[in-house]
Amino acid sequence: MRARSHRRAEPRGTVGGVSISLSSEFATAVPEMAVPWEAAEVAEPRLLVLNEPLAEELGLDPAWLRSGGLRFLVGNHAPGVAQAYAGHQFGGYSPRLGDGRALLLGELTDAEGRLRDLHLKGSGRTPFARGGDGLAAVGPMLREYVVSEAMHALGIPTTRSLAVVSTGATVHREEPLAGAVLARVAASHLRVGSFQYARNTGDVDLLRRLADHAIARHHPGSTHLGLFEEVVAAQASLVARWMLVGFIHGVMNTDNMTISGETIDYGPCAFMEAYDPATKYSSIDHRGRYAYGNQPIVAEWNLARLAEALLPLFSDDEEKAVALAMEALGTFQERFEQAWIDGLRAKLGVSGDVKPLVKDLFTLMHDNHVDFTSFFHLLGKAAAGDPEPARSLFLDLAGIDAWLARWREQNPDADAMSRVNPVYIPRNHLVEEALRAGSDGDLGPFERLVDAVTSPYGERAGLEHYAAPAPQDFSATYQTFCGT
Repeated sequence: MRARSHRRAEPRGTVGGVSISLSSEFATAVPEMAVPWEAAEVAEPRLLVLNEPLAEELGLDPAWLRSGGLRFLVGNHAPGVAQAYAGHQFGGYSPRLGDGRALLLGELTDAEGRLRDLHLKGSGRTPFARGGDGLAAVGPMLREYVVSEAMHALGIPTTRSLAVVSTGATVHREEPLAGAVLARVAASHLRVGSFQYARNTGDVDLLRRLADHAIARHHPGSTHLGLFEEVVAAQASLVARWMLVGFIHGVMNTDNMTISGETIDYGPCAFMEAYDPATKYSSIDHRGRYAYGNQPIVAEWNLARLAEALLPLFSDDEEKAVALAMEALGTFQERFEQAWIDGLRAKLGVSGDVKPLVKDLFTLMHDNHVDFTSFFHLLGKAAAGDPEPARSLFLDLAGIDAWLARWREQNPDADAMSRVNPVYIPRNHLVEEALRAGSDGDLGPFERLVDAVTSPYGERAGLEHYAAPAPQDFSATYQTFCGT
């Protein structure tokens, strides 16, 4: 891999005789934050999984990607840039992080006319790699593929996975692992940490150009304060959506929070099993900073760091800038609460004031160690006239019977519930089974899991295994890892 000169923001690129219309808008807008770089050469790439519908959305021919385009999917002969950003990691500030093992190949225009980043993970060391080797293993890349595509199917804003390609290289972690590159797509890879990096340089012009680029990309016509307000709104909605399906990001550092409001960087992520706000799975989250119930608090904290970075753009008067930032940030809790309560109304199939109902339900679920996803799915059966499957999840039958009676008084809509309560999610034990098999060369379990979770609503015959909670002995000791 080697550095290269910057390219202009015009369509560019020919790979294997096929023209690829990539632009370089990020690198052109803020060249100080875009280190020209090339991916490590992959001599014999082997395709593991390709997202054909997404490829077609991007105007890429799936047949070509499966053949001559494989080298493009790992970055061979497709120079890009490593993006600079900073970030608070578990509360501690790092002024220089950046794409240590990733590369932005450029931007594509999709079928709807939207600009989308094409980005690689595991494509080799960059100047931001610090002590890392810049590589990725098959398992973590398959994890990002299945979880991000499940999130997309659940209607949750997310980066998308285009392909996972085996490199043939060996990645050394606790044990030797097969190497892979993930190609992913995003509305952009601009992060809270991007703005922290720009602010930390002391160059207000750079900060302004970065903000103007973000506005042009995501909120055309907005002001700098308006940009911040839009990010607050997007993140409040996003985290509420996470919570409504039991998703735990696991590493909500400021460099993992996007300006677009998309979920990004599926490292130690997992889905909550038995309801408990203190649930965490990440092996590096020793104090539970990023536990399920803390996610709204952390999101607001991260947004406060974004506000600090943007202050010089809000007003030349620092006191006024702080007041404007605080007013905008102050809307987060109300926005989150509204999205959360609206989502719970939908999950319960009712309208009106549900707060007392929800409070008592979550107490019952917590005390009875009830599986979050299973309960809401089976509650739909109760709305349709069969309460026993949901009721059977509880030891405290008197408690759940009393709650169900109160809930029925609100005339729940079973059909509406079936449209928002998934049957199939990437359950942690199934993900681990699929990744172990995939790392050993058997992609069958992975493909079947992807099929289940990308059509998450409504029971399908033969998929009972994918709707069942994890065995208790699995859940008691389960941990997730960053995969770096």
